[in-house]
Amino acid sequence: MKIIIVKDQQQGGKKALEVFQAALNQGAEVFGLATGSTPETTYTEIVKSDLDFSQKISLNLDEYVGLKADNPQSYRAYMQQHLFNFKQFKRSYLPQGDAADSQAEIQRYNDLLAQYPVDLQLLGIGKNGHIGFNEPGSSFTEQTRKVKLTPSTVAANARFFASKEDVPQYAYSMGIGSIMRAKSILLEAFGVTKADAVAAMVEGPVTPDCPASILQQHPDVTVILDQAAASKLSR
Repeated sequence: MKIIIVKDQQQGGKKALEVFQAALNQGAEVFGLATGSTPETTYTEIVKSDLDFSQKISLNLDEYVGLKADNPQSYRAYMQQHLFNFKQFKRSYLPQGDAADSQAEIQRYNDLLAQYPVDLQLLGIGKNGHIGFNEPGSSFTEQTRKVKLTPSTVAANARFFASKEDVPQYAYSMGIGSIMRAKSILLEAFGVTKADAVAAMVEGPVTPDCPASILQQHPDVTVILDQAAASKLSR
């Protein structure tokens, strides 16, 4: 892992922009994208930049089960607000949250990932070490699947909804096996609440108890941390 420690999330976004620029310079065609508060400054920097994705493909990590694409809390709506309204991709794919047939939707997304192998995958990390919606205990070989969200993840996401009861209990998510097939991975983490998970990911044993720890076995991972998120690293 290449660890980059920055002053704050804003500087982290600028460093992440450099990673995206380098990927484009090296011929990247497919970008795996993430949602949530962590990548917001990255998307802000991309929007301000002259990077051109008009002939590129994007595939998102996950989507809530049960939400239509036009629901303001869907990840499709998030991507439109933070990136797609300003930077056009040739094609952008997300899981369909309101798909009538879950198994068919899972197969559709796995087929897309096979058709468009990801060159650069953007990730955040949960307080419990999850990546995507792959919670502790997840298999390291899983592909796209429907997952039940843990109470801690539901609670963390409740700030985006009118009430905790409105937070979806399930999501479609790329599996860890899918994530690990990306050619390069960029993970960002900001804030002291992520410090324990970051330490477990970087310096702990590789274990399903911390799903992100499997990234130790990937050949090309860049981790951007602010000083607070890096505060429990021992070296």
